[in-house]
This record gives sequence, structure tokens and C-alpha cells, in this order.
Amino acid sequence: MLAEWLTASLEADASSPDRPIKGREGSLKGGRYRIEGPGLLRLIPDTVGADARACVLSVGIHGNETAPIELLGDCLARLEAGLASVGAPVLVILGNLEAIRRNTRFVETNLNRLFRRELDQPGDEAVRARELMAAVDAFFADHSQLPRLHYDLHTAIRDSHYPRFVVDPFAETRTDSEQWHWMAGAGIQAALKQHQHSWTFSHYSKHYHGAQAFTLELGKALPFGHNDLEPLEPMGRLIQSLIAGQLPESGEIQQLDGFAVAVEVFRESEDFALCFADDIPNFTEFAPGTVVARDAQAGDTRIGDEPLKVVFPNARVELGARAALLVRPVRLTSA
Repeated sequence: MLAEWLTASLEADASSPDRPIKGREGSLKGGRYRIEGPGLLRLIPDTVGADARACVLSVGIHGNETAPIELLGDCLARLEAGLASVGAPVLVILGNLEAIRRNTRFVETNLNRLFRRELDQPGDEAVRARELMAAVDAFFADHSQLPRLHYDLHTAIRDSHYPRFVVDPFAETRTDSEQWHWMAGAGIQAALKQHQHSWTFSHYSKHYHGAQAFTLELGKALPFGHNDLEPLEPMGRLIQSLIAGQLPESGEIQQLDGFAVAVEVFRESEDFALCFADDIPNFTEFAPGTVVARDAQAGDTRIGDEPLKVVFPNARVELGARAALLVRPVRLTSA
């Protein structure tokens, strides 16, 4: 059963030969499910809906971001209870299993920076990245006749002036304006367009598979049982529509505030600091001339002639990693 898959995937010995879960199947309203392995589940429709996409729904890429896991769990529970039906092929992914067990962002390194086919580094997170890339490759290959979609669901480590926002990865694939309507209908408040390759999980699907793919930030990271899922109910309805092979509720693009990356701040040395409080909310604005970061190697990062807002600031990232994004307002289009 689906609840068993969730539980078994998170048990420390889930991959033990004594507790095999790969290959288990079961019936659902409108189709069936098949367990592909720990943290990997396929939903298989008897009949593919006219509006169906081949959907990848991933959660837990960072182990302490629990609200998306609970939200997706609720959607699977509705399927299991016969309150919803399967009308589209869906690959459901629980990402960093060991980090979820430990309630930590990652164990060795940030999994959401490892999704590139040339990856050759060792470590458990790198092994998991290769497993997840292979699973996505196989899934999209099996459903090459359908439009491809990947929603990678996260929560942020800090408060935000936009608690629910979406990151649109950079790739050659154009973003369909239909997606902005869906996001608006699902209660998303802002969209951030990236300007270069970032090797996140959603970027992987967009860059290598031409999918419509996004990283969705759905509030603040909290432990299991402490999440308020009420603001995420519209997102839950969007997910249920995708699973059913139906068009989701649509909103107006004007409901979303658009942003684009103007500056990336990297930590280049041990002597690095962000020049603002650790708990500053995402999308806090800084005036021209403000110094926002100091680095012994890279020097100061100063706001230029126009105000910019900061997103994803984190002074404790690994050396060479991105420590913050500085973003400016843009108009959202299909380009």
C-alpha cells in the first residue's frame, strides 16, 4: 500500500534484502501503483486522460523540508482511500532519504546541486543523485508521447515576504505561460527566473528532457507535525488534478510578482560574511550602494544603481557555493 511505501522508504533498513519493496504493485481507482525502490513510486493509469502530462513530483530533496512530504502524503492517502483517481503517469520521489530520517538539510553535501550527467564525485548524496537521474530518465523515456512536467517541492530555511514562490530554472526550453496560470491558481505568490544553469533537480528535467520544470518553495522548513497545510490546499488541488490527468485550476498571471536574478553571490573564502541579519526574510530589498557581502578573496558585493532583493541567503554554504541571489522585478511572459 502507499502508506507502506512511505514508511518503508524511510526505514533505515528499507533497502535490505530482508525487506524488499521494489516491484510491489497494487490497485488504485483508475489505475495502479508500482514501487520502483526506496523513495520511488510510479502511478500508472488504466486510461491516460486527454489533458495528462508525464509528471514527476519530488519532495524531500532537502531532508528537513517536511511540509511537501506531508502534502504529497495527503494526496496519496486520497488515492489509497478511493477519493481520487489516476489519469496520468506519475513518478513520485522521496529524495534524500537519510537526510529525511535525520531531519537535516543534507548529510554530506547539498543534493540539489548534484543533478548533472557528468557527476563523478563520491558520497551518499552523489549516489542518490545518480539513482534519481536514472529514474527520471527511464520514466520520461517510457512516456515520450506525453508533455513532460516536473514539480520539485521544497520549503525555505527562512521566512519570506512571499511565503509561496516558484523558481524557474534556466534552460533552452521555453516556459509555457500556462504554467504561470496554474501557479497563480495554486496560491503561488511570486516567480523567480534563473539566468544560468544551476544543476538542481528541476533544472535537470528542464535541461536534459525539455520538461516544464520548477522548484516550488511552499513556506518555511519545520519539523514533521508542525506544518500548517491549510495555505497549501490550492497546491494540493493542483497535484490532485495532475494525478487525475486533468487541467488544474487557473489564475491570472498578474497575481504573480515576477523576478529575475541580477547578481549571484558566492562564498570564495573562509573569511566570508553576509552584511545583514541571519534571519532576514527572503525578498528583503536593499537600496543602491548597500554592501551586502564581504569576502576576503572576492571583495565586497555592493548594490548598484537599482534596488535589489535578496533570496536564499546562507553564509554557511560550502566554499565555492552560492551564498545568495540578488533579484530585480520583471514581467512574466512565456519566454
